[in-house]
Amino acid sequence: MNRRQWFLRVPAAGAAGLPWLLPPTIAAKAADPPAANAQPLKITDVKTILTAPAGIRLVVVKVVTSEPGLYGLGCATFTQRARAVETAVDKFLKPFLIGKNPLNIEDTWQSVFLSSYWRNGPVLGNALSGVDMALWDILGKRSGQPVYQLFGGKCRKAVDTYRHASGDTLAAVEKAARALIDAGQRHVRIQVGIPGLETYGSGPKGRKEEPGNAKEQVWEPRAYVRTVPKLFEHIRKQLGDEVELLHDVHERVPPILAMQLAKDLEPFKLYFLEDPFSPEDIGYFEKLRAVTTTPIAMGELFNNPNEWVGLVSHRLIDFIRIHISQVGGLTMARKVAALCEFFGVRSAWHGPGDVSPVGHAANVHLDLAIPNFGIQEARLFTQMEQDAFPGCPELKDGYYWANDKPGLGIDLDEKVAAKFPIGDDPPFDYRWGNYRRKDGTIVKP
Repeated sequence: MNRRQWFLRVPAAGAAGLPWLLPPTIAAKAADPPAANAQPLKITDVKTILTAPAGIRLVVVKVVTSEPGLYGLGCATFTQRARAVETAVDKFLKPFLIGKNPLNIEDTWQSVFLSSYWRNGPVLGNALSGVDMALWDILGKRSGQPVYQLFGGKCRKAVDTYRHASGDTLAAVEKAARALIDAGQRHVRIQVGIPGLETYGSGPKGRKEEPGNAKEQVWEPRAYVRTVPKLFEHIRKQLGDEVELLHDVHERVPPILAMQLAKDLEPFKLYFLEDPFSPEDIGYFEKLRAVTTTPIAMGELFNNPNEWVGLVSHRLIDFIRIHISQVGGLTMARKVAALCEFFGVRSAWHGPGDVSPVGHAANVHLDLAIPNFGIQEARLFTQMEQDAFPGCPELKDGYYWANDKPGLGIDLDEKVAAKFPIGDDPPFDYRWGNYRRKDGTIVKP
């Protein structure tokens, strides 16, 4: 084999980070040097698009460049404060970013993060994420590569997922779980309603005669902690041991009851128990680890590294559950995944309906490229979402499949999105902030 033959046998994707290993024509395309008289690539516009094709407020950021037709999209959805994120992007980040090089992704992330001095939090995190994901999208489009290829290429052909089976009775949950299994799901999250209480995952039961901002959602934790083990006993008996089962506590019970629940669920071999504690109670994780082997997932409410570094480095959780747009986008999420790899913690990025299809695409690209992938929360996109966001990840046989288009592989039809404006009356779902004990005491949602 001569040297030319050897060069041509080197896979282009594997050598993308080493241009000197590539044949000249491929290397030139990968490096994409500008012509001598070409102007440097610059950001010319940054804007938010707010839309609700599935009835959920979504925020998407569009970053436009000086190269005709080259733009990127990013998810910035904080559905309870959509207008606040819109203001942060349009009034503060846009003038800060105009004229800068969109390919300097890390530098842009750091400068935006520090630009407010007072940093972290879901509003600024989502605003930063919208820009960050859009820049990765731009880089992928300009290089002609899917984003997962920029991250080092695929570690798997598709992304295994879980979906939600909920109901007001054990039988109803069983029926919903069977339907998901029949559709190809190997992992199912199960939640059951508690009679007379507003139970997470089973629908609101507010007092309809009261104004929306005063409609109390009554919640008591002990009945829930008694019922959940019965749910798992029933589902295991009816569906067997092959299906992987998950459950979300959603930070709703006092820490000592969450610890009891984790112990009571051990016989049913959960794939994971999610958010047993709130971020304010992470000191309990060390105590929880000492008393149960139930796998634990945590993190959808996390904002900054101080909340997860200790949990990961002390091996107190098994799955990192962060909402990627809340922590600042793909740049930070890649670092989180790399940290977790060294401590045996797997990924389980947050992926409910209040993540835009752009955000779901970003989740999938990262899932494909990291070695310590665990599972991905998933949902079926409505036809309206697919019309507004051409290129949504495809859910088939329980897997998310990414297309191979450059960038994130998803677009936004602004004319279609405009047909689904977000609601401002009320400006957010007033259930949040109205969960109370029977005696009127406010509780975490």
